Order: sequence, then C-alpha cells, then structure tokens
Amino acid sequence: MIIDTHVHLDDERYHDDFDEMLERAHGTGVEAFIIPGAHPSTLERAVELCERYHDIYFAVGVHPYDMETIDSVDFDHYASHPKCVAIGECGLDYFRLEGSDEEKHDEKMRQEEVFRRQIRLAKRFKKPLIVHIRDASHDAKKILLEEGADEVGGVLHCYNADDELLSLAKAGFYFGIGGVVTFQNAKKLVNILPRIPSDKLLIETDGPYLTPHPHRGTRNESAYTRYVADKMGELLGKSVDEIESLTTMNAKTLFGLG
Repeated sequence: MIIDTHVHLDDERYHDDFDEMLERAHGTGVEAFIIPGAHPSTLERAVELCERYHDIYFAVGVHPYDMETIDSVDFDHYASHPKCVAIGECGLDYFRLEGSDEEKHDEKMRQEEVFRRQIRLAKRFKKPLIVHIRDASHDAKKILLEEGADEVGGVLHCYNADDELLSLAKAGFYFGIGGVVTFQNAKKLVNILPRIPSDKLLIETDGPYLTPHPHRGTRNESAYTRYVADKMGELLGKSVDEIESLTTMNAKTLFGLG
C-alpha cells in the first residue's frame, strides 16, 4: 500500500472526475492521501473532502508565494480538526525573486517571518511540518534549526536533492520523493537517493503538478505513485513491495496515521 503524502486534491482540476480519480488511486494500492495547505481559499474544500472520505487528511499552512494571506487563516480552528495532521506547506522559495537587491532582500525577510511563524505554530500544536524549499536550502535549514523544529520534525516536500539538507534527517525530517525522480534530468536526486536513510523516505505526487514519466504533460494524480515506487525500488535495489511498506510505515509514523 502507498500513502500519497502530498497531493492537492482541493485543486479545481480534480473537481470533474474526483471519485473516478480516487478509484484509480485505490486500484493501484493508494490507501491514504494528505492535502497540504497552500492558500486559504482552498482550505474549506480540503476540510470538506476529509470529512467526506475516511482516507483523506489535510494540513493547514501558507505557501511562501501566498504569504500575504497568513493573517486570514484561523490556525486554531483548522489545527484542532481531528484530520489535520500537519502544518504547511510552508517554507522559503527564492525562485521568483524579482527587482533590486534591496527588494529581493525585503522579500526574503517577509518569507522568513512567515516561515518562522508557522514553525512556532507547529510546535504549539505539536504537529509535524510540511516544508517547501526552492533555491533557499541554506536559509531554510538555518531557520528550522534556530526555531527548534526538531521538536516536531516534518517532511522536506519535493526534496530538492541538496546535500546540505541531508543532515536534517537527524533532526526528525523526512524526504518527500515524487515524480521528479523519474525525469531524465533528475541526476542529482537519483545520485543522492541511496544516501537518504530508508526510515526517512516518503512518497508523494504534488498532484496535479510534477507528473512522472511516462505521463509528463498531463495532470498528475495519486495513481501515478506507482511510477515513483517503481523507480525508487530500481535505484535502491529493493522490491516495490518493500518500498511501499517502508514509505507507508514512515508516513504513518510522521503524521500519526492509524
């Protein structure tokens, strides 16, 4: 069985064939789904899905691209929901920084403030973090350690294969592996995968984004986790059953799933 630890089921691209999409996922062995929090506008949809389907869970958080919305999120309300399993996705993303050096600096400082706030919330609610890091590994690691994020741990969503982040495994962090591992240009991730502790590996899709080979260019969905599991097994010298078993156990441990 597989747990898709990061899939945006609250995205409108799933609305028209939601039940069929879930059925396809179940047919390939997916037993549970976690919807990350990204933008407040989709939180109610995430909660609605979690209350309708026994195998769907959610997280509450604000993506760095949407950090200006953080004050509109009632974290106390959502984090107390019995199916809220994490805080995030939150983190740092320097990929789209624009403007002068001063403007970029100010943007980084705003992202840092919002990230730190969500780490503190995770510690207050005693829930793990779902962390988004893009072109910001050094700063993100520094902030996580400074804020004592090892108290709750979490997952480095869509792990970017940065060697500097590997040591966070000792701080209770897991590494989300998705469709990128099947890409021909994913040499860094392919090379670093065997160095990730096996008890810290998770499978995710980031659907509807980052669709694995051979379906690139189409909407990603949880049924495609089988391609990720196949590739991980190939690279780690393990059977698909072993990959599914260890990543499912890891997900249940991190997120407290029954």
